[in-house]
Amino acid sequence: MENALFKQDWRSNRKIQIFQYIFMKWTFCFLIGLLVSLVGFFNNLAVENIAGLKFVVTSNMMLARRFVAAFAIFSSSNFALTLFASLITAFIAPECAGSGIPEVKAYLNGVDAPAIFSLRTLLVKIIGSISAVSSSLNVGKAGPMVHTGACIAAILGQGGSKKYGLTWKWLRFFKNDRDRRDLVTCGSAAGIAAAFRAPVGGVLFALEEMASWWRSALLWRAFFTAAIVAIVLRALIDVCLRGKCGLFGKGGLIMYDVTSADIPYHLWDVPPVILLGVVGGILGSLYNSLLEKVLRIYNLINEKGTFFKIILACCISICTSCLLFGLPWIASCRPCPLDPSEPCPTIGRSGNYKKFQCAPGHYNDLASLFFNTNDDAIKNLFSKNTDAEFQHSSMLIFFVTCFFLSIFSYGIVAPTGLFVPVIVTGASYGRLVGMLIGSRSTLNHGLFAVLGSASLLGGSMRMTVSLCVIILELTNNLLLLPLIMLVLLISKTVADAFNGNIYDLIMRSKGFPYLEAHAEPYMRQLTVRDVVTGPLRLFQGIEKVANIVHVLKTTGHNGFPVVDEPPFSEAPVLVGLILRAHLITLLKKKAFLHSPMPNFSDAFKGFMADDFAKKGLGNGDRIEDIDLSDEEMNMFVDLHPFINTSPYSVVETMSLAKALILFREVGLRHVLVVPKIPGGVPVVGILTRHDFMPEHVLNVHPLSLRSRWRRLRFQWPSWSKIF
Repeated sequence: MENALFKQDWRSNRKIQIFQYIFMKWTFCFLIGLLVSLVGFFNNLAVENIAGLKFVVTSNMMLARRFVAAFAIFSSSNFALTLFASLITAFIAPECAGSGIPEVKAYLNGVDAPAIFSLRTLLVKIIGSISAVSSSLNVGKAGPMVHTGACIAAILGQGGSKKYGLTWKWLRFFKNDRDRRDLVTCGSAAGIAAAFRAPVGGVLFALEEMASWWRSALLWRAFFTAAIVAIVLRALIDVCLRGKCGLFGKGGLIMYDVTSADIPYHLWDVPPVILLGVVGGILGSLYNSLLEKVLRIYNLINEKGTFFKIILACCISICTSCLLFGLPWIASCRPCPLDPSEPCPTIGRSGNYKKFQCAPGHYNDLASLFFNTNDDAIKNLFSKNTDAEFQHSSMLIFFVTCFFLSIFSYGIVAPTGLFVPVIVTGASYGRLVGMLIGSRSTLNHGLFAVLGSASLLGGSMRMTVSLCVIILELTNNLLLLPLIMLVLLISKTVADAFNGNIYDLIMRSKGFPYLEAHAEPYMRQLTVRDVVTGPLRLFQGIEKVANIVHVLKTTGHNGFPVVDEPPFSEAPVLVGLILRAHLITLLKKKAFLHSPMPNFSDAFKGFMADDFAKKGLGNGDRIEDIDLSDEEMNMFVDLHPFINTSPYSVVETMSLAKALILFREVGLRHVLVVPKIPGGVPVVGILTRHDFMPEHVLNVHPLSLRSRWRRLRFQWPSWSKIF
């Protein structure tokens, strides 16, 4: 918010201060990359060791034929881990529930959600994610890592945490939304880079999915941040490869070795790939539709109280344990291959050949998928030279189980991600298609699994470029590029015909007023005057303290037009816009006048630019906390030095669609609506992001819903309404 004090402060900066400003941007990017990589490595190390210990103990019990004891240990450890994650989330930081990507995406769009970037949110997100992923719930770590990276960036950007006394003066350098938003964007890119060891994919993910505003300078800093993540992770993984990380397996941050150096495929391999894309798009849209309906049911349960939230999470944990332990008994045992790539049956934590209940020299292919972390399950599905390893029935059971478990596990009160579950589900679907096609294609089943993951990711998350690069970095094979591009393009196109991407649907269910990059077609038929609702609250250039307090207490508005009327001007004239936070600062500092006359001599006396800087999320002052006497209430405040004298404004006859594009592309929070014909009231309304939301527009103009200017989309059958 530009006012005279901000401009004076910026003009007074010397070259050394400008250099410090630029230097701090790069320093913060370095710190974000370093801290996120350390957290990402610690997360993977903790999950691999906690889950690894659980699987080792359970497997040893199975080898001793103590099946009941094995199930008791497996289910009770899963239950305890899920309960712990739910308790700390529900009682300490409810904002940590879910992946965190919708919250970060909404913030980068201009939505301030309180406490989503606090220090307690960061700590609970890290610990809760480790616990939830280790509990064998079908949830991922990528989404929580994005939220973790954004939290680290936001805390650095606002100068630490005032609530816990962890602030440093040299950190409190960025005073506006844009700089802090840029840091959060770099943090989200670092989160994906740390989750998948995919630095370029992380940068493209932040560009394609997260950021609403993007500049070349931001691209360069995000790339630098992701590069730091890649370098630090490489160094730490080298330590683990020397056996110094306990039960750290070959999943997690280790790249998946899926193919040989040469991938032969021909023209007749393209139709199966197209089929994968089409079916993946349909499955992805169905996945999104079912998840949206399940989240509605979960919201009804969660509204009943914290106890019900925790009970729901515990029920999902019990059901998951029963399915993971019980379903492998359905699968028949298979003899070990004559020349296995690793010991058969598997001895230890991870591997392709789990013995489970089978006789010596045999393995249970379904247990090899269920009795592993999701990372190791993906590695098993992606692995080469394993076309005869899995049965058709086992792969179908695994696909259906993962599909529904990932839907029912997401909405619980714990840090849960969607990326890895969708990759696992898509890999099982792709491998099943490859098994059905058999020798009619030259592609091996591991390649079909990779393409299946790409198709379901494209159908659910609707990203193309970033997903393509992430999968290439996961598999470390550039020869897959043409097939992955084809699958992603087809699956996204098919899925877009049914509904939106998964994160947009979750944001809508959470009530975030997210502004899309495009305007709805019916908005072209409306003007901004059609959606302005009243009454309009405005202030005089010199306003009485009592009036300011009354307006702030009776409204929740965050911006107010300021006008001058006679005798300060010949006719009513709009002089600017002032924020609620700035008004509260003026009241708190008690910068009052005894008479309604402008004070030009020492208007800025007792004020610093930091007083009007952007506060950390949830740290703003409240009007209820300010104590004013009756004498002070009858005094006046000169608002002129503290207003933005050049706010964005639009004429009341402007198209609503055109105003929306301006609002979003410039990154505004308020737009003033001025009359087309001057001479009367200088401002007729004020637009915020809520005025552009389709729900508000259709509520004011319900006939627009029946307009022929609507986006065409197919609807799922009516049986889905039972959810």
